[in-house]
Amino acid sequence: QVQLAESGGGLVQAGGSLRVSCAASGRFDTLSAIMFMAWYRQAPGKQRELVAEITRGRSTNYADSVKGRFTISIDNAKNTVYLQMNSLKPEDTAVYYCNARGRGNWWGQGTQVTISS
Repeated sequence: QVQLAESGGGLVQAGGSLRVSCAASGRFDTLSAIMFMAWYRQAPGKQRELVAEITRGRSTNYADSVKGRFTISIDNAKNTVYLQMNSLKPEDTAVYYCNARGRGNWWGQGTQVTISS
């Protein structure tokens, strides 16, 4: 089993920045087998969508809506993934969920990000 602990959500004004973090914990062999970590988000009344994902080798993939504004990074030694969000827009408001995939598929509890106009 892997536990994912998100932090860093909050309320910011449009145009501002925010960084969310997700630390994975669990058995060493299970953590070592994680190949992908990602951030998803779900806005009220909408489906959960991929925001960004990263591999242990630091290959990245972004949703078109966040390209050029968001940056995903990973600290392999700490099993932690970060999402730096810049130039935030009201439409970025959502619950942001951390996801890790390896021997299993694990989700964090989510952290609320609210952008005021």
